[in-house]
Formats: sequence, structure tokens, C-alpha cells
Amino acid sequence: MTTGQFTVCAPDRLHLGEGGRWVDGRLVAVDIISGRLLELGPDSAVPLRVLAALDTPLGAVAPVAGAPGTWIAAAGTGIALLGPAGHRHWLGRPAGSASRMRMNDGAADPTGRFWATSMAHDAAPGAGAVYRVDPAGNITQALDGITIPNGPAFSLDGTTMYLADSAIGTVTRFPVDPTTGQLGSPSPFLGFGAGQGSPDGMTIDYEGNLWVALWGAGAVHRYRPDGTLDRIVEVPARQPTSVCLGAPHGRRLYITTASHSLDPASPLDGAVLALDVDIPGPPAATFHPRLGTAAGHPFREDHT
Repeated sequence: MTTGQFTVCAPDRLHLGEGGRWVDGRLVAVDIISGRLLELGPDSAVPLRVLAALDTPLGAVAPVAGAPGTWIAAAGTGIALLGPAGHRHWLGRPAGSASRMRMNDGAADPTGRFWATSMAHDAAPGAGAVYRVDPAGNITQALDGITIPNGPAFSLDGTTMYLADSAIGTVTRFPVDPTTGQLGSPSPFLGFGAGQGSPDGMTIDYEGNLWVALWGAGAVHRYRPDGTLDRIVEVPARQPTSVCLGAPHGRRLYITTASHSLDPASPLDGAVLALDVDIPGPPAATFHPRLGTAAGHPFREDHT
């Protein structure tokens, strides 16, 4: 189905669609509150296929290198490896009480680490954090004091991280040491005022431009590396949540949206949308576990 310049990718309407990633020639995304990992099929008339269904919120995933069908996930209050046949192996649950906190977003960086963010269910100011997972499966808290951390997105060489705090309307840029994963001193990159929407999911294209989904504004913006606004895409859904670039040849922009809190929702609120763009982007980066660790061999036994 097409509407204007957009393709509506499936008949589904997601409650809190997020985490769109282009992986192995197809789009995957999550519906956070329902805990579902979803895959886009080849036919837009066919519902999204459920790859995994958890009994806990699922914020985002990244593929695991060398392990087809295995994902590292920001889920519940921590980070887990999700394997075939519903196997699950928890690397840790650092975010605290499930009654207060949940994971919110996450992505692998170009060096093979996984980064995950957390927030309070009630979006309590400063309650959120960012965690880094190294190839051995060790989890380190990299940042705290954030309210609704979204992203992160990484430069193509992995030396810069962009992180949104949706609650205060900012995107901050951090230097990243590619060897250790340590973050350097932050610098402001973007700021959004009242009525301009809240920055949510982000992605980088091959020219280093940052694409930003703007929750509440019905728009996606593209910014040059110097922070200059380069393009505005008006989206026929009020709450765009994430963006990624995929087929054909990385020139299709996929946008997840949410129907959460909208009463009534419009026909395309919660839809997965796509349109073709001029500058391509890379597929999702993968998490590279170290062999011989729990992260490297998570399913030699049945873990739940």
C-alpha cells in the first residue's frame, strides 16, 4: 500500500513500535510494551512476523555475529541473548526494579560492542542510564542522570556516539575510544524547543548525516555532521519513533511509529512506513562476542 511518497509496509499498527534495524536483507523492529521482536515480510499485505515474544518489555536488538537467529537485546531491566527456539540467556539486569525501570533502546557500534539505555516507567527525571556490553558479555554503566535516553547512533568509524534525551529535547555528541569504549567529554549537538517534537530513534548514513525521528512532530529530520538541518520529511503519523536505512542498496528509509497514548489514533499511527531517499546507509552493526565466554556460547545449554 502507498500513501503519497510513503509505502505502508504491513497492515499492523504497533502500540510502541521502535528499534527499526536493517539486518540480513530485511527489516526487524520491536513493539516495546508487548515484548515482541518483529520481521517485515516481502509482501506489505502480510502481517509482521513474530521472531520472539518476551514476557517483559523489549527495547531494541542487534544481531550477534556468527550466530544466525541470535540477538542481543535490551529487555526488561537488562541485557539478554535471544536464541533460536525461544532460548534466552541473561547477561545481567543492571537497571534495578522492574516495577520502576525498563530498558528503552539500544544498538551495536561499528567495533562490535552493544549499548543499551534504560528509563523509569514514569519517566522520572534523571532516572535513566546507558550501559555498554563488551565482547566478553561484561556490562558497564557508561552514563547516568538521563531521563529518556534514545539512540544511540554511531559514526561510521565508531569514534562518535549520538545520544538523545527525549524528555528535554536534546541530542548530545560523545567521543568514543574505539579500543576501550570509554566516552569522552560530551558536546551539545541538537536542541528542540516546545512544539518541535522530541528526538527519538536515530541512524547515520554513508555521508555521516544523522537522521532523527521526532516524536510528537510527525517528522523525520536529517542533519549534516556540523549540525545543519539538511532535510525535513513530514510523516503521516504523529509519533515517529525510529529510523533505519535498508534495501534497495541502502536507499530506503524505514520509519517505525507508535499509537501509544493517542485516542483516537489516526489510520497510520503505529504503522511501519518507508520511502526512498538519495543517500544510502549501512545495515545494522553486529555484536561480536568473544568465543569461550558466556556471550560467545550462550545456548550450549537451555537457558531461560
